[in-house]
This record gives sequence, C-alpha cells and structure tokens, in this order.
Amino acid sequence: MDKRKLNRITVGFVALMALVIILMLVNGLRRTAHITLPQESDVTDNAQEDGELSGSDLTLVEIRPDTVQSAIAALERPTQYRRTFRVMQFWSGGSGENEVSVAVNGPWTRTDRTQADGRVRHSLTDGEVTYIWYDSEKDFATLAAGSITADQEQMIPTYEDVLALEVEQIALADYRMASDMKCIYVETAENEDGYVSRFWVNVDTGLLVAAERQQDGETIYRMGELSMVSDPTFTNDFTLPDGTVVMG
Repeated sequence: MDKRKLNRITVGFVALMALVIILMLVNGLRRTAHITLPQESDVTDNAQEDGELSGSDLTLVEIRPDTVQSAIAALERPTQYRRTFRVMQFWSGGSGENEVSVAVNGPWTRTDRTQADGRVRHSLTDGEVTYIWYDSEKDFATLAAGSITADQEQMIPTYEDVLALEVEQIALADYRMASDMKCIYVETAENEDGYVSRFWVNVDTGLLVAAERQQDGETIYRMGELSMVSDPTFTNDFTLPDGTVVMG
C-alpha cells in the first residue's frame, strides 16, 4: 500500500472520529436543554410537605384595628391550666381588691376568689350547672350556669369581649409586652360615657393576662395575671364540699 493511499485512509478515519465527537456533544447539549427546573411554587410546596418553614411562615401577623379580632380568634387556648391573678376596682373615696385562683380542666372551671372581707367564694361550673359555696362550708348552692358564668365569677373580661366590639370602637391595636409576655394589645375609643377599655391577650396561651378600664381618664378597674401553669396537677379541684367528685 503506497503512502498516498495510507494518508487518505488516515484522513478519513480522523474525519469520522471528529464527526462522532461532534454528534456526541450536540446530543449532550440537547439533553441538558430539556432539564426542567422546579418553579418557586413547587419549592415552597415541597418544603411545607417536609415540615420545613419558609421565611414568610415566620412573619408575625400585622395587628391593626381591622385585623386584631381575626388574630385573637385564631389563637389556641389550653384546655388544662391553673393560674392566679389580681383584680382591683376603684371608686370615689375607696378601692377593693380580689385575689383569684382558677383551675380549668376541659369543660370544668373552678374559681376560688378571696374577697375584700377575707371570705373565699368558691365556684365550680361546666357551662351547664354552677355550684357555689364559701370558705370551708359543707353546704353549697346549685344554679343554672347561664345565670352566673365562669368569667363573671373570675371578675374578668375575656377575648370574647374583644371579638364583640365593632371595628369602629377599636382605637388602637398592636403587639406589646406585659411583664415578660408578648401580647396582642387592644384599646377602645372613648365612648359617650367616657369609658376606655384596654386588653392584653397573651399570644402563647390566647388568654387575657391584663385589662384596664377608665372613665374620664380615671382608672376604675385593673386586672393582672400573677402566675400560670399550662400543665398542672389537679388535687380535689373538681370536688364539691360534701365530697362529691364532679370530674375525676
């Protein structure tokens, strides 16, 4: 085989190899061009399915007079807890103070309220029936629950009072601290009788932890939480003075 024929074969082989390499590169580029990247919504959905939090999930709800009621209604409240608080009332020339202890277990609420005269008023209710007795007496009264509610026995307003307000009645709403608790704060506009109410609702427990009411700039009512246990041990809390256990 002469050199000219060998050169032609070599050139042809090299050209064939070059063509194969070019085809391989072209096919590789085509495959890469067809890779579909996930859209932003897909990434978010997958993160939520995996239990991961996106940045927006960590953003607190903006509290304004027109949003505060929805925010408070969405708070989760414990079904079992024990807490104490102080209630003070003021009037011309005097004031009164009550120490209140409350135990809640499911539908039952036990309230022990030390009155200004030193007597302790006990009440026990499940929303259908209410039992009331004083100090260590064995006798107790049985009343229809609708006549005296657990909130009335505690002498406190509740978040329901905030939810019942007309939006136009809410003058101010934001986040504020009450002691070391982060709270949703609500203040009503002064009404025609000169009354202004203020509420602090704990964002962790959903419970009212402080409240104040003024008339013509003078404080006439003040309430403040002293202690709170969200997983308490109940001992004879739901037992009537005659020994009847209403809830085990």
